[in-house]
Amino acid sequence: MKRMVLAAVLAGMALMVSGCASEVGSEKWCQQMKDKPKGEWTSNEAADFAKHCVFR
Repeated sequence: MKRMVLAAVLAGMALMVSGCASEVGSEKWCQQMKDKPKGEWTSNEAADFAKHCVFR
């Protein structure tokens, strides 16, 4: 019984962690990048933004 509860808790935590970041190129991610100050973008973020949000 304890193992099942532990497994359920760990699975729930894994889902919570994976749900925090938006997928690169998604509408939500593009909007988050538009809202983020350009000076805080990494070079990889800028390249991904251009590839997925500008040149679709």
